[in-house]
Amino acid sequence: MRAPLAPSEGSLPRPEEVLPHRAPFLFLDAVTSCEAERVVARRLFSASESFFQGHFPGRPVVPGVILIEALAQTLGYWALRERPGHWVLLTGVDAAKFSQVVQPDEEVVFTVEVLKARRGLVVAQGRCHVGERQVAQAQIKGFLQPRDPR
Repeated sequence: MRAPLAPSEGSLPRPEEVLPHRAPFLFLDAVTSCEAERVVARRLFSASESFFQGHFPGRPVVPGVILIEALAQTLGYWALRERPGHWVLLTGVDAAKFSQVVQPDEEVVFTVEVLKARRGLVVAQGRCHVGERQVAQAQIKGFLQPRDPR
């Protein structure tokens, strides 16, 4: 069981106050900055995460797809702060590169820089770091869609 999430630093809302995601699929503990075209978030992947049991037994690592999802959630946080009342749908991942593994009990910092945002489409460059070492990067694309009032 994960410890309760700490509030985001400063006056920023916590990720669950902005994003529709919930455990076990919310991969951000806090957002540390959210500026005009840049957002930074973090997540401590504790050894008790359920996916570590099968990925990989004896040498657990955070799956790359979870790092990409966390980048997408970081972008989603930025987009939904700009346009609440919408969904952010992931529409593309390009040039994804995984350079080092993320192990249990490591904190990952997710940095997303928005390259283009027009007519509901958003393109951004995302990077994942553990300390000073970059562990992954990708260009991520999303589409903002108004939430269905149903």
